[in-house]
Amino acid sequence: MTDIQDTDPAAASAQAETLIESLPWVRRFRDQVVVIKYGGNAMVSEELQDAFAADIAYLRYVGVKPVVVHGGGPQISSMLDRLAIPSEFKGGYRVTSTEAISVVRMVLTGQINPQLVAKINAHGPLATGLSGEDAGLFGGRRRGVVVDGVEHDLGRVGDVVEVDPQPVLDQLAAGRVPVVSSIAPDLDHTGHSLNVNADAAAAALAVALKASKLVVLTDVPGLYADWPDRTSLVSHLTSTQLREMLPRLESGMIPKMAACLEAVEGGVDTAAIIDGRVPHSVLVEIFTSKGIGTEVVQG
Repeated sequence: MTDIQDTDPAAASAQAETLIESLPWVRRFRDQVVVIKYGGNAMVSEELQDAFAADIAYLRYVGVKPVVVHGGGPQISSMLDRLAIPSEFKGGYRVTSTEAISVVRMVLTGQINPQLVAKINAHGPLATGLSGEDAGLFGGRRRGVVVDGVEHDLGRVGDVVEVDPQPVLDQLAAGRVPVVSSIAPDLDHTGHSLNVNADAAAAALAVALKASKLVVLTDVPGLYADWPDRTSLVSHLTSTQLREMLPRLESGMIPKMAACLEAVEGGVDTAAIIDGRVPHSVLVEIFTSKGIGTEVVQG
């Protein structure tokens, strides 16, 4: 019996063209560290979770060294609601009480982290879970936030002020994909944990790892110069331009763009915010000439 080929030659050729287009970028990023901040809608949709995990596995198999840093805002909010613990935001940051920090730790390190590791490991024994509290990876200090000129206390919320990249480097050297939850020990209060912004934590880790690229997944197509004007999407800007724009941005976008700024000013070649609602947006950003979202470079 003769096998009948049902493959469309044109479609197969188009797939090959796509692979060839990625070649310069595979060459560019091979053996390079790329830090990816994972969050938002990409984290709560099963389909997008699977697409993200496949992207990370693909990066690893073509020789890139991906490092994932994740938050867990939607899941933390859901769990706090279930436990009837009030949830409040100021200046884009979650106010975190002593009661809430235990929930944040549980959700980040006990729920989201192992789920994401398992999704990636469906493609092979690649990923391993880490917390910012493991082996001195992160060190944090409490912070407040200024809103309309007034300083507000955020409780058990902090900035990553110290990074020891060795635990991540050890995993990379072993050929693994480190998946890091954004929680940090409080350097000023032994035994206390801090909820640290995952965007800022990813930027600090990218700088410490001397990463080639930082990619931040968001719930919008990129940075708008004049929100809500949808025609004002910015595809490329310098650190100088971003620094000038930063005070005028919407509060929820400020931590993400500040993270990009910190990364490129700290020596990371490029930083990008991309739409995590688009399946395989990570691969589009890294392996195509057009990319997706908004890219920031030093200048």
